[in-house]
Amino acid sequence: MSEKSLTDGQSDTESLEEEIEPKLKYVRLANHLQRILLKDAVSCISVHPRFICLGSHFGLIYTLDHLGNIVEGKEIRAHTVAVNQISIESSGEFIASCSDDGKIFIHGLYSDDRNDTINVGRVIKTIALDPNFNKSSSGGRFIIGDHNLTLYEKTFLGRLRPTVLCGSEGLVRSISWGENFIAWSSDIGVRVYDINARCSLGLIKWENNPGVSTEKFRCNLRWADARTLLIGWVDTVRVCIIRKRSSIELGNRDLPEYLVDPISTFQTEFYISGIAPLDHQLVLLGFPKEVDANQKSLRPQLYIVEYRDNDYVDICTDSLSLRGYEEYTVNDYHLEVLIEENRFFIVAPKDVVIASPYDLDDRIQWLIQHGKFEEALNAITQNNGSREARYTVESVGIAYLDHLLGKGMYDMAGKLCLNIFGHKKEVWEEQIFKFATVHQLRSVSPYIPRSAECTLDPHMYEMILYEYLKLDSQGFLKLVKEWSPSLYNTCAVINAVLEHLLVCDADRNTYLEALAMLYSYEQKYDKSLSMYLQLKNKDVFNLIQKHNLYGVIHDMIVDLMDLDYEKTIALLLEKNRIPAEVIVDKLKNHELQLYRYLDAYDKINSKGEYHGKLVKLYAVFARDKLLPFLRRSDHYPIQEALDICQKDKYYPEMVYLLGRVGDTKEALELITKELKDMQQAIEFCQEHDDPDLWNDLINHSLDKPDFITYLLQHIGTYVDPTVLVEKIKKDEEIPGLKNSLVKMLRDYNLQVSVQEGCKKILVSDYFNLHNKLVKGQQKGIALSEEMVCGACHRPIIIRDLSRTTNLVVYNCKHCFHEQCLVDTETNCGICHPTKKT
Repeated sequence: MSEKSLTDGQSDTESLEEEIEPKLKYVRLANHLQRILLKDAVSCISVHPRFICLGSHFGLIYTLDHLGNIVEGKEIRAHTVAVNQISIESSGEFIASCSDDGKIFIHGLYSDDRNDTINVGRVIKTIALDPNFNKSSSGGRFIIGDHNLTLYEKTFLGRLRPTVLCGSEGLVRSISWGENFIAWSSDIGVRVYDINARCSLGLIKWENNPGVSTEKFRCNLRWADARTLLIGWVDTVRVCIIRKRSSIELGNRDLPEYLVDPISTFQTEFYISGIAPLDHQLVLLGFPKEVDANQKSLRPQLYIVEYRDNDYVDICTDSLSLRGYEEYTVNDYHLEVLIEENRFFIVAPKDVVIASPYDLDDRIQWLIQHGKFEEALNAITQNNGSREARYTVESVGIAYLDHLLGKGMYDMAGKLCLNIFGHKKEVWEEQIFKFATVHQLRSVSPYIPRSAECTLDPHMYEMILYEYLKLDSQGFLKLVKEWSPSLYNTCAVINAVLEHLLVCDADRNTYLEALAMLYSYEQKYDKSLSMYLQLKNKDVFNLIQKHNLYGVIHDMIVDLMDLDYEKTIALLLEKNRIPAEVIVDKLKNHELQLYRYLDAYDKINSKGEYHGKLVKLYAVFARDKLLPFLRRSDHYPIQEALDICQKDKYYPEMVYLLGRVGDTKEALELITKELKDMQQAIEFCQEHDDPDLWNDLINHSLDKPDFITYLLQHIGTYVDPTVLVEKIKKDEEIPGLKNSLVKMLRDYNLQVSVQEGCKKILVSDYFNLHNKLVKGQQKGIALSEEMVCGACHRPIIIRDLSRTTNLVVYNCKHCFHEQCLVDTETNCGICHPTKKT
């Protein structure tokens, strides 16, 4: 039976409730139970981790497994009327039941030694076995409730001895026996009893509720643990804890060691049919207070609530579709629980449903069904490795992927693949076809694996490239640039591009650029370079350098220069990969490009082999560089350079060249007549220091008063100014003559004074140096015994007086015996050796 058939969230806010993640899942108990319920009805239930005991309206007790299969031989007719309650001790070996027929039935499931049927002759509404009933030391204790609370325990002789623990409080309707404490309800409230100390810990009285008859509502008691008691009665919930009294509280009074402390009390909007703990929350089986239009009961509801001091928060609410719910009252429902397993048994007379918290698989299934795929993936990731789950990141991811593709969210789907498929090649290849069927391979292309750890079949990459080729030219070019050609068959892609170009007129340049890269991957560099040049794409330079293609670009030099001459020149000059003569020959008909190349080439090459060409090129394209070039170079034909400058009337350059060839008169004439630069004329005459040039300069200036003025002011330091003054025509009107003459005379006197001063210094230095020389030559020269004759190579000093000889010592410090010298030798024979004929 599906969960949807057990719970129904229909309400005014149905769409909102459907988005709330449920906490519990529901399974209807089936198998043999279904056949039992066809002929009988359930009146009560008790559960154990190993089995379930159902009490029927016909007084039978059925023992079932947790799948609803009856345990063979365990169908017991215990009573003649409906079973009120069944109690199972902790080991699961003994059960006890009670009924309105006044009988108490105790039965061993595995042994008949302690089977017993006791007829007390009164209506018994509730019974509880000692949790340790199976142990012989427990005394076989159990408690029944009628108008008294009676404890039965075996005596020394094996007989049952009843002891009334509490009376005169009204009919006892429910009992719950924990480890050391017993709780029961009566007409006046709930009392907690310490079975070890045999004393009452207190009474929790019912509050007066006008219009509500308490005897119509069963009090639901449950021990959440050894010291936490849950109470649900009518529409009120109390959570109590059993705690020890402090020494201050005890004092000298005779008080029980423990007391009951209610920590939370709140009222619900429904009647309570059962109560159970769930971690730090409560599970409440609720019966609606309202009825339907036909005055029939509404569906019961199972609530998970979080309790506060005097209030609660509804965490989750499920409406249950139990068989026959329209005819039932609040007491017809029961809620039992296996606390250790968090399994809840919801019982109606004709139905039993088991509820349990969602495990990881259940939660993920619900999240997937409601389109919450990201939360499902997070749940798996957080619990990764904690248990063996039915769902994996991969399986949920594929479901999410299908969902996104169905919604048309292709980019999200592509990004998802990267997160969930990792390096799983087979999964990638299988899922990529899903994108191909909707022509959205472009959405997954940025994320497909391309690393050494995981590489897909080449066909996968080719599929993506083909889609880009048809639909996105820029994307196609980007992939060709980014992807390694080893991923796919480049020949196949080249053929596809060529076929596409036959039918495509748009974005041809983009496809041609991609084609150029593909040709380079195939090492067909000539086609690749040609295509780049056709496109005027500067990536051609990177291709040349990357693959060292200097040998194949000789015929492309002009095109490369036209594309980007700066990069081309840098490429051509790099380590002189291409001979200069080849480049010059290719550029001979392209003077501008030739000028650019030779200008850069000359900066790194000092041989001057192309300086003749550079003169002509500078004259045409860089006049400002011509004169500095003429001054620093000696490797050009001067006459050819002069002819070029004369043709274009480049007078400064002509002056320099005429000076170099010795035609100083013509050069001076150009300076004075064409350039009219007296300063340059004076510097030119000074540079060549020729009296005739000075005379020519003076003669050229005689008919120009301004020139005469300039000469008078500046010539005094270079020539005798009287020469100029004497040549000035009589009555010639010269501007600023007086001041010019004064300056001229001052400059001339200064020059004479400087010359005389220099003369005195030179004469003084001459005599000083002469005296120093004479004194040096007059000094004696020290001789030692280690010195030898430069001719005979014997010691220069002879100790034998009979052989004493004169010595000859030169200023170079070389010594000789006099008899070892030839009479004609006046110079040192070592420093000035003479050839013997």
